[in-house]
Amino acid sequence: MDRISVADLKAKAKQGRIDIINMLAIAGSGHSGGSLSCIDILTVLYFCEMKHKPGEPLWEGRDIFVLSKGHCCPALYSVLARSGYFPAEELMTLRKLGSRLDGHPSRAKGLPGIEVSSGSLGQGLSIANGVALAFKMDKNERRVYCLMGDGELQEGQIWEAAMTAPHYGLDNLCGIVDNNMLQIDGKIQDVKSPLPISDKWKSFGWNVIEIDGHDIRQIMDGFEKARCVKGKPSLILAHTVKGKGVSFMENRAEWHGVAPDEGQAKKALMEIEKS
Repeated sequence: MDRISVADLKAKAKQGRIDIINMLAIAGSGHSGGSLSCIDILTVLYFCEMKHKPGEPLWEGRDIFVLSKGHCCPALYSVLARSGYFPAEELMTLRKLGSRLDGHPSRAKGLPGIEVSSGSLGQGLSIANGVALAFKMDKNERRVYCLMGDGELQEGQIWEAAMTAPHYGLDNLCGIVDNNMLQIDGKIQDVKSPLPISDKWKSFGWNVIEIDGHDIRQIMDGFEKARCVKGKPSLILAHTVKGKGVSFMENRAEWHGVAPDEGQAKKALMEIEKS
């Protein structure tokens, strides 16, 4: 994708936050906190980093994105719509009967841009490994990106996949951890601590890049550094804030799987617009 300005990316991320709040408020259910914490990352991925063609969703030269933390699909739906995969008006059908926008991404629904049905936590990195290995075997330069949650790192399959990728030298794979330190039951270190995250991934043979997951420039630079590494996969550990951009949602575990009501949505949108 062509490089665009940091200011333009910030504006697109802001629009993404507005979309997320509106979608969830209309749906009356869904996941607010994690969608808001990862929208900056997805904005950079789709508007700056990845090779893809919204008008040709199955273009054979496209990079592949796997949303392992599938419950945060409102963020993905927003960037897909805003980059041209489907009309933005369709966003407001989230979780509605007959909609293509399920509460977790479903490839079976035929929504353009959805590469993998996800939501069963822990499985996305294994899928990404398989795609990246296939590209390697075909001597194809396409890249694979996989976004995981930090609570998701409590799943054993993640660590099998983490061991597999360096074994096969999957330098065309970039994992991303949305490290907002909270999950549905509270702090990740209280539920089942995956800390220290950086040291664990390094010990498995990954190139680890730590960034502020809300700093657009740092996100851009992180992906650029990952592309330059050869012989091993890269893991971007993105330090984020759950509910970022809405004061009463920030760093609150109770907003993991709750949608705002009409009054809360109005207040949230006012804050986002002023930011």
